[in-house]
Amino acid sequence: MTTIAIVGQGAMGRAHARAWNEIGLGDSIRYICAPGTPVPIVDAPVARFVTDLDIVLADPDVDIVSICTPTPTHAGLAIRCLDAGRNVLLEKPIALSLIDARAVTEAAERSLGNLMVAHVVRFFDGYRAIRQRVETGELGEVLTVRAERLSAAPGPSTWWHDESKSGGMVVDFAIHDFDQLNLLLGRPHTVSAHRASPGGPVDVVVDYEGGGRGRVLSFMGMPPEFPFSSSIEVLGSEGLAEHRFAGAPTGVVAPGNDSFLLMTDAVEHRRVETTNPYARQAQYFLDCVRSGTRPELCPAEDAVLALAVALAARESLASGAPVAVRS
Repeated sequence: MTTIAIVGQGAMGRAHARAWNEIGLGDSIRYICAPGTPVPIVDAPVARFVTDLDIVLADPDVDIVSICTPTPTHAGLAIRCLDAGRNVLLEKPIALSLIDARAVTEAAERSLGNLMVAHVVRFFDGYRAIRQRVETGELGEVLTVRAERLSAAPGPSTWWHDESKSGGMVVDFAIHDFDQLNLLLGRPHTVSAHRASPGGPVDVVVDYEGGGRGRVLSFMGMPPEFPFSSSIEVLGSEGLAEHRFAGAPTGVVAPGNDSFLLMTDAVEHRRVETTNPYARQAQYFLDCVRSGTRPELCPAEDAVLALAVALAARESLASGAPVAVRS
């Protein structure tokens, strides 16, 4: 029997609870661990609210811990859970620094538990479709990748607006697209980031070993009613693939907001199946835990590399100069 604890009761904690519930494990969420006043979570109907992680780790039945807390706590909490032999689904980014990120991966290597960093975009249907076309060689050699991520301004937060705690938009938001660039283009070596005005969109160019180039546009300053949206375009030597998504940050949207375009020697343009990527992510991690296999679709090393690009972009934004990727 699977028993789950969720650490954190904010938006991401609720997204994870919904995901576990959607795959039939809502009643298996035994604990919600978070400071402050408990707020009932409908997708975790039998969960006990606790404020001390030691209570969770003292329960031998708990085998999966979803960590959905503010970024500065990720490394410390993940290491504690991994050292206790638990399987950890850790919200991105893996940490705020490469030193902490490596400490997490080292804890995973010595742990009896499994670690997966929740780069949920890998589970969006349209992004999966593009990756499949690249892996089958249908697009030929990948030459350039362009990605875009837009949202309304984030609401009040006790930590997000402090870049020393969140890493800011480049680390917390754009990291999804850096992860996709790395998947499709390989090993990054240089990052250049620019912003025309304070608080404006950030444009990041990433150059890759072998000559590929990626470009990411990120902006979190759209009007309050603006729906979250993202897109990715992959140009290969044999064609072009494009995916566009619009909807809520959790990915639970009305049908018709996901599109996929492929142009090679023929044209394919279709709507993509709309499912909850958080639920697909949870199911994949559950399958890895039950089979005792490492999550090859989301290796921790990839999460470290995505963070390395994000940190280089942040450094370039501050200095105005290109920055080498250090990982």
